[in-house]
Amino acid sequence: MNDTALSQNLTDTSEATVSDYFSLLKPKVMSLVIFTGFVGMWVAHKTVEGMAQTHPFLLAVAMLCLAINAGAAGAINMWYDRDIDAIMHRTKNRPLPLGRIHPDEALSFGVILSVLSIMVMGLALNWTAAALLAFANLFYVFIYTIWLKRLTPQNIVIGGAAGAFPPMIGWAAVTSDVTLYPLIMFLIIFMWTPPHFWALSLFANEDYRRANIPMMSVTAGLHKTKIQMLVYTLLLVPLTISPAFLELASFQYGLIAATLGTLFILSAIRVLASDNLKHAKIMFSYSVFYLFALFLAIMMG
Repeated sequence: MNDTALSQNLTDTSEATVSDYFSLLKPKVMSLVIFTGFVGMWVAHKTVEGMAQTHPFLLAVAMLCLAINAGAAGAINMWYDRDIDAIMHRTKNRPLPLGRIHPDEALSFGVILSVLSIMVMGLALNWTAAALLAFANLFYVFIYTIWLKRLTPQNIVIGGAAGAFPPMIGWAAVTSDVTLYPLIMFLIIFMWTPPHFWALSLFANEDYRRANIPMMSVTAGLHKTKIQMLVYTLLLVPLTISPAFLELASFQYGLIAATLGTLFILSAIRVLASDNLKHAKIMFSYSVFYLFALFLAIMMG
């Protein structure tokens, strides 16, 4: 990796604070991971009554392992992407581009936390959940960060699978297996990820272009990206409603999912119909609310 852009910022001794190391964990992303993982755990309890057989302390340990593992993968991602983070406006103030944390320290931090969280998950809960946790971590680091992100416009489509694992991991922590419902939750996040991140790429397009990252908005243009956003949103909404039709969730859940999905579709249509990037920003913000609200509805049944 070329560190020329960072050479003036790096020193032999770290100036890192606790806050710097915490920011390496990508806490905003971690919050979504924790919540969707908790929903998987909660639904497993309601569906198979597995939580009654698992001590609450162990369930808290499972959530902690999930959060730390996600943060550890984020730290390794920041280590690998420190060159392009220094170029992009929205990432240039991260600890590594600023030289507050030495790259070797960031990598060690991420690797140690990754291994510890996987081992604790396996020893405290079960090795099915630990294996899923390990796979999600490795997928994010090697498949998305190292391989796909700088190679193909489909980076976020394929790589987005890494962020879709938490409900499956939460479910497996309770039941030691994976069934249809956690697979549907996985697919929901998987299909949600492209329109979510492409909305971001529309108003951060120059950042991605400057860093030479082949996001679809850079390689195919804004209009084609907007079309793809609408397509994925249209495919996503029926998937979110399917648990109600499969009698995995209530009719009320189906109505909530349909309402939230209709608003998401309308948001995508508005982005497609307008050249004003404020609509992309609105869709990006709504997409975060959408996923939280949808999984809250899943949890409520």
